[in-house]
Amino acid sequence: MCGIVGFTGVQQAAPILLDGLSKLEYRGYDSAGIAVCNDKGETVIVRAKGKLKELVKKTDEGRAVPGVCGIGHTRWATHGEPSENNAHPHTSDDGAVTGVHNGIIENYKDLKDKLLKKGYSFRTQTDTEVAIKLVDYYYKKTGADPVDSIHKAMLHIRGSYALCIMFKDRPGEIWAARKDSPMIIGVTEHDTYIASDVPAILKYTRNVYYIDNLEFAKITPGNAVFYTIDSEEIEKKSVTIEWDTEAAEKGGYEHFMIKEIHEQPRAVRDTLSSLIKDGRIDFSQAGLTEDEIKEISQIYIVACGSAWHVGMCAQYVIEDLAGIPVRVELASEFRYRKLLLDKKGLVIIVSQSGETADSREAMNIAKEMGVRTLGIVNVVGSSIARDADSVIYTLAGPEISVATTKAYSAQLIVAYTIAIEFARVRGMIDDEKYKALISELETIPDKIEKILADKERIQWFANKFSAARDVFFIGRGIDYALCLEGSLKMKEISYIHSEAYAAGELKHGTISLIEDGVLVIGVLTQSSLYEKTLSNMVEVKSRGAYLMGLTSYGHYAIEDTADFTIYVPKIDEHFAASLAVVPLQLMGYYVSVAKGLDVDKPRNLAKSVTVE
Repeated sequence: MCGIVGFTGVQQAAPILLDGLSKLEYRGYDSAGIAVCNDKGETVIVRAKGKLKELVKKTDEGRAVPGVCGIGHTRWATHGEPSENNAHPHTSDDGAVTGVHNGIIENYKDLKDKLLKKGYSFRTQTDTEVAIKLVDYYYKKTGADPVDSIHKAMLHIRGSYALCIMFKDRPGEIWAARKDSPMIIGVTEHDTYIASDVPAILKYTRNVYYIDNLEFAKITPGNAVFYTIDSEEIEKKSVTIEWDTEAAEKGGYEHFMIKEIHEQPRAVRDTLSSLIKDGRIDFSQAGLTEDEIKEISQIYIVACGSAWHVGMCAQYVIEDLAGIPVRVELASEFRYRKLLLDKKGLVIIVSQSGETADSREAMNIAKEMGVRTLGIVNVVGSSIARDADSVIYTLAGPEISVATTKAYSAQLIVAYTIAIEFARVRGMIDDEKYKALISELETIPDKIEKILADKERIQWFANKFSAARDVFFIGRGIDYALCLEGSLKMKEISYIHSEAYAAGELKHGTISLIEDGVLVIGVLTQSSLYEKTLSNMVEVKSRGAYLMGLTSYGHYAIEDTADFTIYVPKIDEHFAASLAVVPLQLMGYYVSVAKGLDVDKPRNLAKSVTVE
């Protein structure tokens, strides 16, 4: 959730650190700080509470903090309130060790008690200060050996961490260690960059190394040396990031979210192109053979947030087409239940970042139980991508806005291809149906573009209801799964109380919430459920609700009931969510804009939830 950047080389570090932190603002933060080692061997630390612009002012855009080696951090408060005092970087008592940290150290109280007995004092409430002083303790105890001191600290820390550390007596060096929190290292001829996510360093280099779990590294100008937790030096191969720098910039759009909504046709098209070869679905990249697909008895889809909503849609499509039982699990619940997993099952973990803490741990539990795992992720080299038995990548490119749009759409596409290919392999559909379904998939990008061409009408309606206190979404089947995502988009960026309900459940309590003027959005893309949901809309209208309908062209009877209707192009109804989600994304976006809110960085939220 927090953001880390580091730099050592021949350039001034502070401007690079500030630029990198600006690319990580989407991760969520409440304070920021940098530490730079100057040419006198002094480490200068500057911290600021609030937005990154406050730190930029305090450092005169970095000019006031000279030096060619430094680390930076945007903090999301876990231990200790948001404040300048609790902001990173933190130092040892004598300033010999300075560091930043992402993650949560679970045994920080025990470690702190130990260090207090050793004569250390603490000026903050953070677990990070404990980690830095633990490294300092072992550094002094081992005779200033950074490898041995980091090794010993890692053995004693429980929890998750990405640590970047500078030693005062080792100018030009940064040491990094990792457990369960992402970190990458980018290297050029004379400079080396560290970051917790790709966008922070994308403009400087595309050649990166991934630090694996329980590894650490020594970073010097133009070089990185890697070690296991047992202090053994290891070789690593660099990975080339295919994203271009423009993909991580706004490109003339007011916000990243609206840019990423408009990038959905490309994200869908690219993901389809990677999975469909010569008119056939190709899962060779995932290592899934036809014999293995035939043996799968049960699918468990495990995810959080919008990725869980993808799973909800996928459940209907996979069960209907492939005839395989599907359970959709919240990762945060999955990992703490007594699980009865079928050994012949398949656990599918869906995560944009590939670093979501609960999803990552759920995957590890499944692997420990001997159940095959498949990751659907957007970030090459991420933890889930590396550790799952198989992986299918979504080609959405970097997604910066906290509210996911194009990653959700790309994940849906992967889910559809799984449903279709499993259906074919298991004999549930013939070749003619198989080809027809693939042809339908390939129409999705163009149809999304048609929806986007009419977005002004949605903007007008969103402005009309920007002052709403409550919004309810109702639907059945796939439409209910879609309502969950539409409701989340509304609440997370507009701060309007919003809920999604299975329309058939209205009489079981929900309808008591309906009063005059409350906006109810009915989603009706499934023909077999159309009349049922329409009758539910009539029920809430009779109790004073203002109705918006979202349906496919041809279902014009809704206009007799709804006060405002949005139509999406016709498509095989298994795939309707890919089209109907776009107006709901736009609705949430335009309501937020009309309220003057920070669309890309909603309060209290982070892009990647990398700690529990």
